[in-house]
Formats: sequence, C-alpha cells, structure tokens
Amino acid sequence: MGPFAPVPVGDYASGTNHVLPTGQCARMFSGLSVDDFIKKPTFQYLSKDGLAGLKDIIIPLAEAEGLPLHAETIRARFKKQGPD
Repeated sequence: MGPFAPVPVGDYASGTNHVLPTGQCARMFSGLSVDDFIKKPTFQYLSKDGLAGLKDIIIPLAEAEGLPLHAETIRARFKKQGPD
C-alpha cells in the first residue's frame, strides 16, 4: 500500500501477487501467494483408548458409506491375537 508499493514489487520481490481467483471464486479465495506452493501435511496420533472411544462412531459411518474394509480396519485393532 502507498506510493512506494507498485504492482511489480509484489510480482517480483515482496511475495504478494496480483493473480486473483476467477469465476467468482474471489468470494471464497484470496489471490495467489507463496502459501499456494507449500505442502501442509496433516497427521494424527491416537492411543488405543482414544480409538476405542471413536470406534462406535467410525464403524457405522464406514458401513453406511459402503466402505466395509474401513470398518474392518477398526475392528481388527480390537480383535484378540492369541493368548495374553
């Protein structure tokens, strides 16, 4: 902003950019920035107790979506594997 911030500064040096979303997407998205080129992975960690608290939610949802193997991956973690 201001008299010493012309468009070429953003295009070539400061990280801002004048490339804007098209097709009315500007209502939901900002202009192009360095964040658009950074991969932001997500991850999760659950204990067995944490998964036990969620399994009765996950299994019916997976089955309702027609993904029985998703449900089975949860059940398998609670099956006995032999004598303890």
